[in-house]
Amino acid sequence: MKNIDSSTHVKGQSLYLDDIPLVAGTLFGAAFISPVAHGHIEQLYLAEAMQQPGVVRIFTHKDITGENQIGGIIPDEPLLAEHEVDFCGMPIAFVVATSDHAARAAVRKIKAAIEPLPVITDPRVAHAQGELIVPPRTFKLGAPELAWEHCEYVVEGSADTNGQEHLYIETQCAYAIPQENGELKIYSSTQSPTASQRTAARVLGVPMHQVEVDVIRLGGGFGGKEDQANAWVALCALAAYHLGKPVKYVLDRLEDMQMTGKRHPYSSDFKIGLDKDLNILAYEVDFYQNAGAAADLSPAIMERTLFHTTSTYFIPNVRATAYSCRTHLPPNTAFRGFGGPQAKFVMESAIAKVAEELGIDACVIQKKNLNKTGDEFPFGQKAVSEAHACWHKAESLYNVETLRQEVQRFNASNTLLKKGLSFMPICFGISFTNTSMNQARALVHVYYDGSVKVSTGAVEMGQGVNTKMLQVAAQVFSINPAKVRMQTTSTNRIANTSPSAASATADLNGKAVQLACLAIVERLKQVAAQELQAPETAIELKNEQVLLHGEETALDWKKLVTAAFLKRVSLSEHAHYATPEVHFDKKTEKGHPFAYHVYGTAITVATVDCVRGTYSVDAVKVVHDFGASMNPTIDRGQIEGGIVQGIGWMTLEELLYDQAGRLRSNTLSTYKIPDIYSVPQEIAIDALDTDTDNLAILRSKAVGEPPFMYGIGTYFALRNAIKAFNPASPLAFDAPLTPEKVLLGLYPPTGTGATNLHETSLSRVATS
Repeated sequence: MKNIDSSTHVKGQSLYLDDIPLVAGTLFGAAFISPVAHGHIEQLYLAEAMQQPGVVRIFTHKDITGENQIGGIIPDEPLLAEHEVDFCGMPIAFVVATSDHAARAAVRKIKAAIEPLPVITDPRVAHAQGELIVPPRTFKLGAPELAWEHCEYVVEGSADTNGQEHLYIETQCAYAIPQENGELKIYSSTQSPTASQRTAARVLGVPMHQVEVDVIRLGGGFGGKEDQANAWVALCALAAYHLGKPVKYVLDRLEDMQMTGKRHPYSSDFKIGLDKDLNILAYEVDFYQNAGAAADLSPAIMERTLFHTTSTYFIPNVRATAYSCRTHLPPNTAFRGFGGPQAKFVMESAIAKVAEELGIDACVIQKKNLNKTGDEFPFGQKAVSEAHACWHKAESLYNVETLRQEVQRFNASNTLLKKGLSFMPICFGISFTNTSMNQARALVHVYYDGSVKVSTGAVEMGQGVNTKMLQVAAQVFSINPAKVRMQTTSTNRIANTSPSAASATADLNGKAVQLACLAIVERLKQVAAQELQAPETAIELKNEQVLLHGEETALDWKKLVTAAFLKRVSLSEHAHYATPEVHFDKKTEKGHPFAYHVYGTAITVATVDCVRGTYSVDAVKVVHDFGASMNPTIDRGQIEGGIVQGIGWMTLEELLYDQAGRLRSNTLSTYKIPDIYSVPQEIAIDALDTDTDNLAILRSKAVGEPPFMYGIGTYFALRNAIKAFNPASPLAFDAPLTPEKVLLGLYPPTGTGATNLHETSLSRVATS
């Protein structure tokens, strides 16, 4: 089954928000944003901007008819600044004009007198000053405070990960069109149609049924449009509501990078203890999350960090505490992995530091401590583990001993090029950790001619979810997939949707589609039994034929549908699915929050140029726990994309804010993402063969977020290559590991461990 969007994508016929034909009289918006990170607004000068040609109106917080609030989890984020600004890029006013050019020209004429206030950009500083978004949370297992005395080896350290720009191809955008009776239809590039609908209604002060949000597809999301699309929806809705005319706003790339939050930077402290046999007995960690200026989704992301504290390992004694720290940066938000990657990096850093101090390969500790079925996570859920199976298959399939020997031979015979090899096991929980969000609905219509249309709450954003939904319907009805079409995602057809996020979209919406189709099939079988005067249990639908006791009959799919219609049998179904078994008690921090976990192991080989500090990723070889993939082509594409995006976060994508809170890496010339020359020369992906049952749709496990974590292995492969050149390198656990940091790790400043051999090697090459 090919991706149903491939053909129109290649032909340039796929529709995105900016392709929607403009309604006559459409106006265009542009935001005036704060030029400072923190300050008090003393005066806003709009007169000159209002006199610009084409300007219709300029909106401020005074024009909001409902609540000036777009905060989801916590109401701490105004749509338009009132008295204070909290980050560079915070919207203060919204200009509406007859053209996009006129709106942007007017924005440049607005002036604001803002009295500067102190700026915090570091989460540790925010923590020290008591600037927390929510109270800290702690997950605990066993008695770590008593376990240290039983540890043979105890190591402490810190680890830091930077943020990451989503850089979806399609920027944030919205298009609001007034309807009759005061209703609004809003096209949005959002992963959360219901959240956008709810936010627009809240800002306008109207009931949700007065607002429809419709999503055709997104040109990428990666979490960046889960919550942060709401602001642009609300601004366009506000203007359209007041003016009675359509209003459209499409951010340009610079605006998008300046005004939106990123992946959360984390700064963390860890302490790890092992016995003489290298079993990890105790682990303590403090996570300092840089939330930015408002909560956004930070509390939920912090929670998922805690859920993935121990990564793929079983540790009997754990204490993990997380702090969501308020700084004066744009509110950081969801990004593929949702806090899980940050926790895993700290765990892998702790293991790497122990291994380096003991003079052994980190994989020895990793392999020894992989979790097993029945092991308890710090949050109380018991593992159903494929960790050992993935690791062992990767070792044998990819001839690890041979790989290791090749790396050793290469390093022995090359002075100025060094290779590093690393293992990266993953274990990632699938479900929304907010239990109530694990629900979905689907609406299925079978038309008189036998064709089918399916509506779900899933948003297609390049991950192939619509293809999978279509597959479910075609499989249950046993008809040609060409007979099934997917609808856009509309809050009028499917209400109260959960976001397309948490890697749960296909599972939740696919199960709802399955239930709806099965209900229709049961009714059709009853009709077939009447037509054939046979027991219903003897009827089967297969390959568009009606079988009786396994034999074909005169009835086919189309005739059966027609017969059902003539008998006034419903050919439509609206089904609801709620994930069973999941629950979590935040008072005790214990429960069973995940439907299942996805496992896998990646082996990464990388080469460092020890003169220039540049590097290449030779290979990433993966054994992945697909479950029973319903679409291997789409799933492999997701894994490849996740690996490369993870490598980008770990190596190239350096997000830089100055002390004044201004984004410096604000263009594609100063913010580098992986290109075709940056990706691994080889990506090998093999599926783990397993009969283990799971709650995934058709047992096909989620592949959205888990593969991202494989990219962490590249950091440690590069680190191992650096250590092969300079064993005394004091390289900190600080990602991304850019070429500049590699060079400093290879040749640290005088007195920090550089050896004469290394200095001589560089000198010889420089002279040459």
